[in-house]
Amino acid sequence: MYPIFQKEVSSFFNSLIAYIVMAAFLLAVGLIVWVFPDTNVLDYGYADLSVFFNLTPFVLVFLIPAVTMRSLAEESRTGTLELLLTKPLSDVSLVVGKFLANWLLVALMLLPTLLYYVSVYQLGNPPGNIDSAAVFGSYIGLLLLSGVLTAMGLWASSLNDNQIVAFVIGVFLGFVWYSGFGALSQLLGSGDLALFFSAAALDQQYQALGRGVVDLRNVVYLLSLIVFFLVLTYWRVGALRR
Repeated sequence: MYPIFQKEVSSFFNSLIAYIVMAAFLLAVGLIVWVFPDTNVLDYGYADLSVFFNLTPFVLVFLIPAVTMRSLAEESRTGTLELLLTKPLSDVSLVVGKFLANWLLVALMLLPTLLYYVSVYQLGNPPGNIDSAAVFGSYIGLLLLSGVLTAMGLWASSLNDNQIVAFVIGVFLGFVWYSGFGALSQLLGSGDLALFFSAAALDQQYQALGRGVVDLRNVVYLLSLIVFFLVLTYWRVGALRR
C-alpha cells in the first residue's frame, strides 16, 4: 500500500495538478470569506466562520473530482493499470493507497484555512470571542466529507478510462448525495422515506458535526460511506484484473 501511496503523492507534486487545484481552492474560499460583499466576514459583524463552512462543501464537490479523476482513469487509458495489476500487489493495497494519497492532498488544501480561524479569533471583540468547539467540529466534518467525496471520485475514476467522464460522475454523485437527498426529503414531506433521505443527506451529517458536539453516529455514517465506495472501487478493480 505504501508504494502506491508514495507514487501517487509524488505524481501529484511533480505535476501542476496539485498546485493548480490547491491554488483554485484557496482563491475561491478566500474570495468568499474575505472579499465578496454578500459573504465576507469583515462586513458580517460577528466573529464567525459559518459562511466558510457553509459554502466550502460546494467548492469541494467540484474540486475533489478534479483531483481524483485521473487516479484510475488515466492509469487505465495509458495501460499502466494493467501493469500494476500484474505485480504482486493486492487490490486492497492499490485502492486504499490511492484513496489515502488523494485524501491527503485534500487535507493539505484545507490546512492553510486554519489561518482564517486564527484571524477571526483575533478580530473578535474581545479577542477569542468565537465558538471554537463549533469550528473544530466543522473541520472534522470537512475532513470526513472530503473523505467521502474522495472515495466517490475514486470509484467514478475506476468506471471509465476518460477523465472527463470520471469528473462528471464524481461531481454528480457528490452533489446528489450532499444536496439532492435533502431536497428530495423536503419534496416528500413527511414519512419514513422522507426521513431516510434526510438522514442520508451529507449536508445533514456535516451540519450536525458543526454544532460543536461530535456525535459518533455522524462520524460512523460518514466513515461507512467511505468504506462503501472503497468496496465498490475494489470490486471494479477486481473486475478489471479479470
